Amino acid sequence: MSTETIDLDLAVLDAWIGDQLPGRGERLTAERIGIGIGIGNALFIIRRGAHQWVLRRPPAVKNHPSAANTEREWRILQALEGTSTPHPTPRLFCADPAVLGATFMVMDLVDGFCPGAGIPADIASDPKAMFDLGMAYVDGLVELAKVDWRAKGLQTLGKPDGFLERQVPRWLGQLDGYRVRKIAEEDFLAAWLEANRPPMSPAAIMHGDYSPFNVMVGHGKPVRLAAIIDWNTGTIGDPLLDFGHLLARWVEPGEQGPIRDEEALAGYPTRAQMAARYAEASGRDLSALAYYEALSLFKLGVILEGGYARGKKAEIPDSENTVGATVDRLFATAAQFARGERR
Repeated sequence: MSTETIDLDLAVLDAWIGDQLPGRGERLTAERIGIGIGIGNALFIIRRGAHQWVLRRPPAVKNHPSAANTEREWRILQALEGTSTPHPTPRLFCADPAVLGATFMVMDLVDGFCPGAGIPADIASDPKAMFDLGMAYVDGLVELAKVDWRAKGLQTLGKPDGFLERQVPRWLGQLDGYRVRKIAEEDFLAAWLEANRPPMSPAAIMHGDYSPFNVMVGHGKPVRLAAIIDWNTGTIGDPLLDFGHLLARWVEPGEQGPIRDEEALAGYPTRAQMAARYAEASGRDLSALAYYEALSLFKLGVILEGGYARGKKAEIPDSENTVGATVDRLFATAAQFARGERR
């Protein structure tokens, strides 16, 4: 979680914005948002007169060199302009870190709520609205996979050839870079994922961390996805990994959450219903869905293990360095998908 202090030089920022956005001559203010809820980037609502936007920049300290890539996010948001994929409208990008100490981007403020942080009572109390909300997550991924990424100039965003073949070696290599322990189910998962790797689904834009925490939903009913947000890990690859990530973190009645103790939300569709919707709407083959579900949790577990390793090296006791238990839980749930014990 990001709890660091980052100050914006508002005079410098205002001068850099200049006439690129409306309201020049009016006082520019900034309000930090999203602190302490797991957002990797630093977010600010900036206001100038009656106008307001969101400024997004990397944190002062990155957990990994590839994290918080603002330029990558900017490229994807620009590519999504004119498509049916809901997204924040990009306005400005500054590639010069000398301006604010890091690259940054400015985008429109999305009018809506983040369902990962809480669902308004008018929707939470309505089973049909909740069902529609779950399916809206699915539909967002369907629309994203339709975008012609080549026509949008994203040929250099990722390396789709061999995407699945690189996954296990890549994440094991990252894990070895900060390894402090052997994780239960690690060897089983690595071997199973290599032995059960399917042919790659046709390449598409991937979000990289798709969940209810990274979407915004419009207020009121009917339920509609207002924007998919937080694109800094986006790439060109197998879009079924995004869908596997969404379903792998989904909790149904009687199940233990893969990350923390949480109860299934009444009215939400089941994973089977969501998979049927995705398959019908996208035309993609989901026969290897368990592979993508297991891989997504394996990947997330490796990423979070970096936080546990830093705490371990700082001699923080496991009673306080609880991310280690979260990693164990992620790997255990991934193994359940691999073994067919969770569907």
